[in-house]
Amino acid sequence: MVPDRVNRDEKLPMLKLTLVQYGILVMMLVLTAGLWRLQVLGGDSWRMLAEQNRIRKVPVLAARGKLLDRDGRLLVDNYPSVSCFLVREQNRNIDNDLPLIAKGLNLDLEQLRATLHRYRLAPGYQPIPIKQDISPDEQAFIEAHRNELPELETIDEERRLYPRDGFAAHLIGYVGEVSEEMLNNSAYAYYEPGDVVGMAGVEKTYDELLRGQDGSMDVIVDSHGREVGRRGIQLATPGQDLKLTIDNDVQRAAELALGDANGAVVAMDPRNGEILALVSHPSYDPNAFAVRIGRAEWSKLVTDPNHPLMNKAIQDQLAPGSTFKIIMSVAGLQEGVVQNMHVNCAGGGSFYGHFFKCDKHHGVLGVEQAIPLSCDTFFYAVAERLGIDTIAKYATQLGIGSKTGIDLPNEMAGIMPSTQWKMKNYHEKWYAGEAISVGIGQGAVAVTPLQLVRALSGIASNGHLVRPHVVDPGQLKPEFRQAVLDSFPGMGDRQVALNSDTWMTATEGMAAATTTGTAAAAHLDGIDFAGKTGTAQVVGGGDTHTKGGARTPNAWFVGMVPRRNPEFAVVVLQEHGDWGAGSAKLAAQVVTAYVNKKRKQENNLLLQADKTPKPVEMGAVWSTPESVTGGNGAGVGGGRFEVASDSRPVRAVSGPAAGPRFAYPLATIKDAAKIEKVMGHPKNPQVPEKGPEKPDVIARAAVLPERYRGVVSGGGR
Repeated sequence: MVPDRVNRDEKLPMLKLTLVQYGILVMMLVLTAGLWRLQVLGGDSWRMLAEQNRIRKVPVLAARGKLLDRDGRLLVDNYPSVSCFLVREQNRNIDNDLPLIAKGLNLDLEQLRATLHRYRLAPGYQPIPIKQDISPDEQAFIEAHRNELPELETIDEERRLYPRDGFAAHLIGYVGEVSEEMLNNSAYAYYEPGDVVGMAGVEKTYDELLRGQDGSMDVIVDSHGREVGRRGIQLATPGQDLKLTIDNDVQRAAELALGDANGAVVAMDPRNGEILALVSHPSYDPNAFAVRIGRAEWSKLVTDPNHPLMNKAIQDQLAPGSTFKIIMSVAGLQEGVVQNMHVNCAGGGSFYGHFFKCDKHHGVLGVEQAIPLSCDTFFYAVAERLGIDTIAKYATQLGIGSKTGIDLPNEMAGIMPSTQWKMKNYHEKWYAGEAISVGIGQGAVAVTPLQLVRALSGIASNGHLVRPHVVDPGQLKPEFRQAVLDSFPGMGDRQVALNSDTWMTATEGMAAATTTGTAAAAHLDGIDFAGKTGTAQVVGGGDTHTKGGARTPNAWFVGMVPRRNPEFAVVVLQEHGDWGAGSAKLAAQVVTAYVNKKRKQENNLLLQADKTPKPVEMGAVWSTPESVTGGNGAGVGGGRFEVASDSRPVRAVSGPAAGPRFAYPLATIKDAAKIEKVMGHPKNPQVPEKGPEKPDVIARAAVLPERYRGVVSGGGR
C-alpha cells in the first residue's frame, strides 16, 4: 500500500503538466519571433552594422589651394605629410595605452590626455588627431606596434609650405587647427574638431575657397582593427588656387629696403587699388603654424614688445607727422585760405599763448614752398585759420579715421579728432589751441600706413580714391566677391571733388620735395617721383634723434610715380626711425625696382632707372599749319629724332627745320590726340618750366610704344 501512495505522489497533476507544456510553447514562439525579427525584419540593419565593424571610414583630406603672385609665380605651396590619428572604435580602454603612445610619438603625456579630453563629446567614429607631420621613426613605431596599439592610424595629407624668413607673412597669413572657441562661433558651424582653417591674412579671408572638400576611404579591417584591404574611395576636391595682386619682385624689394627696421611698407596701384607689396616688420615664420606651434614659441610671439604678429601696414595707428600737411594743404586750398597766404617762419610761432617750434628758420614763404620744405610754422597758421572741424571735414573725406575696406582681417580705422569726437570719447570740449598740433600731423590724429598712402595717392589722382585689395577679384564668383565686400566694410571707392588749383599745387609741392625739399636725397634721375616726408614725435618723446631709441620719432614717407595720376604709390614707416628723409630713401629703392621692371617689360626701350638715361631714336612725320609757315600754305615734314627717356628735351638730329626742334616723352598720355590739350597746361610736369614754347605740331610716333610718343615743336615742310 505504501508504494502505490508514493507513486501517486510522484506523478504530476494533469493541470500542472499542461501549464508547463504551454509555457514551453510560448517560450519557443517568443524565441522564434525574436529570431525572425532579427534575421528577417532586421537583417539589413544588422548586416550593415556587421559591415561597419569590418569597414572603417578614413578621411581623405583635401589639399588647400595654392597662392600665386600677379605674374603666376608660386608663393605658397603644399608638401606631402603624414599625421597620426587615434581611432576609438576598438572597444578597448585606451587610457592604459597613453603612456606608450606618448613615449613612442615624443608627446607630452598630459598634453595627450588634454587632447583626448577636448574630443570627449565628439562622435566615437571620428578620429582624433594627436600628432601632425610625424617623422619616419614615429611612422616605424606605429607599424611595429600594430597589435599592441590598434587604435593608432596614419593619414596622408598635404601641409602648407610658406616662403622662408617671413616673406609676405602678414599678407599671406597662416593656418591652424580650429579651436573650441571658434567652433562655438556660428561662422564656423560647418567645421569639425581637428579641421585646419585659415587664421590670419589671405588664408583667413579666403579660407572657404582655399580649403576644398574632404573625401573618405573605406578600409577593411580584421577583428583586431588591422587593415586587410580597401573597398572604395571618395576623392577629395582640392581648394581653389588664388592669384594675388602682389608683385613678387616689388615685395622682395620692399622687404630688403625695410631690412631689420620695425615698421611697414605698402605699395599699391592707386588706379585700381591693387596691393603690389605689403611688408610688416618684425615678421614671423608661418611655417611654425603649419604644424601645431609649441606653447613656448607661441608665448614668445605674443609677449614680444615689437609685436611680430601685428600687421602694422593695416593695424599700426600712429601720428602721421608732416605727411599730414598735404591734407592740410588740400583743406586750405579748397577753403580759399592759403592761396595768397604768406608766413614768416622764425623757427616757430606763438598761437593761443604757446610757442610752437619749427625745426628751421624758413623765412617768408607760401604754400608752394611750405610743402617741399615742410615748414611747421606755416601749417600751424593754416590750422589756426581752419579750425579742427574744417580740418576733420577734409581728412575724413580722404579716408582718415575710417577703414579702407581692404580684404584682410582686423584692419584698424585710425583716429581723426573733432569737437564731436572729443565730446563723445572724453566728454570734454575741444580747445582751439589743440588744432595747432593736428596741423602738423601730431596730437590726437592717428593713421595706418595703408590709410595714408591711399589718401595722398588719392589726392595725386585728383580726388579718386579706391578700395585696396590683395586678391584679383576677377577669379571670384560674383556672390563670393560681394560677400567679401560685405565682410570688410570701409570707405571703398570714392571721388572727392578737388579744384584744379588744389590738385596742381599739392602735386607740384610733392614733386619739389624730392628735388629741392626734405626728400631731395631720394631724388631719382629720369623718374617723375613725388612725395612727402614725415617725422612724427612719439608719446613721451621729444627732440631725441637717436635712431631706434624709445623716444626717437617715427619716420614716414609717402611717394608716387608719376606726380599726377600715379600708377604706383608707396608708403614707408620706420618706427623710431628718426627723420622722414631716411624713409624716403627706402621708398626710392622700391620705386626703382618697380620702374626697372616696367622698363624691362617694355622691350628694354629704356635703360635701368639707376643709370644715366640715353635718348631713343625714332622716326616721325608731321603736318605744319599755315600759321607756322607764314601764309605759304600748310605743309608736311618728316625726320629722324632722338627722344629722351626722361623729361629733358633732346634736339632733333635730322629733318627740315625752320627753328629749334625738341621732343618729349609723354608717359601719361595715351594717344596723340590728347597731346595738345595736355601740353598746353601751364604746369604740365613733362614740359620744362623754361624752354621752348607750347608746340604747334604733333608728331606721330612710328617706332616707340604708345606711352612714349613724342611731341615735336617748330616749323618744317
